[in-house]
Amino acid sequence: MPLQSRVSPFGELFARPARGLLMGNRGGRLHDDERQLGARRWTSKQWICCKLEFNDRHRDVWGEGYSELFFLDEVTALAAGHRPCFECRRKDAEHFAALFSNKQRRASAAAMDDVLHAERLAGKDKRMHRRGIDDLPDGAMIAIDGNAYAVRGQRLLRWTPSGYAGTKPRPRSGQVDVLTPPSILAVLSRGYRPQWHPSSAGASGEPLRLFQPRDQP
Repeated sequence: MPLQSRVSPFGELFARPARGLLMGNRGGRLHDDERQLGARRWTSKQWICCKLEFNDRHRDVWGEGYSELFFLDEVTALAAGHRPCFECRRKDAEHFAALFSNKQRRASAAAMDDVLHAERLAGKDKRMHRRGIDDLPDGAMIAIDGNAYAVRGQRLLRWTPSGYAGTKPRPRSGQVDVLTPPSILAVLSRGYRPQWHPSSAGASGEPLRLFQPRDQP
């Protein structure tokens, strides 16, 4: 039986055999000794997304340590409110932090975590933000009729656990419910380029970068 370790753009944890392009965690252990998900969905504000492989480390998934989580791609991880890990993805994390602050000095991990924790949650539920669809950058994720769609150019790509399945034209105007936290929208608008799942390739000719970890500021 697959573990309930996959993450949706809504931040929900569900079971699926395929792991996706990235892994991560929410600060600690969410599972019990039977490798079942407990009541908690995070243990700290430190929600990160990481490489699947790093320095030849090998982990017993959902063993004694933190609960490993898996994402279809980075667009999904960002929508759920995770940020790049400073240990295994140092270059991406520093670029993300610099764009997050939009100042000469990059934002610290702790400062980003404080902001993102408030933006991604409404109590225990996913916080959504109303925005004009014409202002959204590529890589933003929105909710329409209970489904998640990623913005890419003039198309909306429908998210599924296995990949992007089908597209629709992006409306020229109107308000939508945005899953991606506002601070991450700003990072995307300032030039951060997230990793996309290969199933999105039909919407863009951009090359895709394949991307366990402890995190550090």
